[in-house]
Amino acid sequence: MPVIAVIGAQWGDEGKGKVIDMLAEKADIVVRFSGGDNAGHTIVNPFGKFALQLVPSGIFFPDTICIIGNGVVINPAVLIEEMSSLNKRGISTENLIISDRANIIMPYHLVLEGYEEKARGKSAIGTTRKGIGPAFADKTARIGIRMGDLLDKEYFSERLISILEHKNNIITRVYNAEPLSYEEIYRKYCEYAETLAPHIRETSLILDNAIKDGSLILLEGAQGTLLDPDFGTYPYATSSSPMAGGASIGAGIGPTRIDAVVGVYKGYITRVGAGPMPTRLDDELGEMLRKRGNEYGTVSGRPRDCGWFDAVAAHMTHRLNGFTGLAITKLDNLDTLPVIRICTSYELDGKTIDYFPATIHALERVKPVYEEIPGWQTDISGIREYDKLPRQAIKYIERLEELLSCPVNFISVGPERSQTIWKKPIL
Repeated sequence: MPVIAVIGAQWGDEGKGKVIDMLAEKADIVVRFSGGDNAGHTIVNPFGKFALQLVPSGIFFPDTICIIGNGVVINPAVLIEEMSSLNKRGISTENLIISDRANIIMPYHLVLEGYEEKARGKSAIGTTRKGIGPAFADKTARIGIRMGDLLDKEYFSERLISILEHKNNIITRVYNAEPLSYEEIYRKYCEYAETLAPHIRETSLILDNAIKDGSLILLEGAQGTLLDPDFGTYPYATSSSPMAGGASIGAGIGPTRIDAVVGVYKGYITRVGAGPMPTRLDDELGEMLRKRGNEYGTVSGRPRDCGWFDAVAAHMTHRLNGFTGLAITKLDNLDTLPVIRICTSYELDGKTIDYFPATIHALERVKPVYEEIPGWQTDISGIREYDKLPRQAIKYIERLEELLSCPVNFISVGPERSQTIWKKPIL
């Protein structure tokens, strides 16, 4: 059986949670490989509606092992609360496993991110202030604390004393604030360790054995490729790679062992937070798409900006990830439109370009060049077979396939599992 990576192909919020939820029924293992509790996946299934932050979307299937990989930064308090919430709604978390190499979000990460964002003023990045960026920064700087460290109280204490002294110097001397208490942090995190210890394991070995046994493994990312710190709208980006390459590293699986990479796109495009977005609709149509699609952040609740499908950005994300197939979500949100537009190129300083600029200075100046396709103006939410879609809806899907040179595997026409049209098998 294969390893399948499900990758956000826009600015996140593309509907990856539903895609994973659909595929997880047959999966043996689902792995969350990037991000932290700053991103969420909304799941609608027979158990109800859920907004997951850290727990992989396969948790609703009792025989599926769910792994939080080494590429995730974990706030233990948030994870424990999420597990408790699931348990209260009858969802078992016994099959949840946490990588002992995953870094931990500490109280000073949240405190310092708040001070840093405030200090940036009008240049603030627009983070969720959940400590994600500072935690990843400490990971890279080699002063992070990992889940496995919590299992050795003496070693954890030594690490915390050393790191907290450095962090408190910044908090007191730079921001003129009160230092954080070692005793309080140590006590709390030891309590977290007691709760989470049964779940903390060496996960790369588990995955290696599963691959050798022929298990079906799904790799689930957070955010989207346009927020990648290398190829996204830097510095308005996230702190870990949400791309297929990041899936390999963040799960601990060699890249040659990934058999399929599914790119998830909305039938239009959205983003939340600061940063440029060439096809943004700052008008009644954008507001209509927001309301119709309930376009608000799963975790933050912040309204998402909406815009036309950006094929320039989409072609780049396909190229970078090497998608073997596509999932198109929320196609039904376009049902009422008489005309649908697709951005096929940009105009930059009077010249037509077909690439996504590296700098936000250039990206803020581009003007989208559109082509128009007549809308279908028909409710498609009840359709389950591709050839029964309205002719113009099929034409739209075919045009996206043509622009991206990649086949569409399936199309979502509503939030429920059943509201899905399979067009082509993934493998």
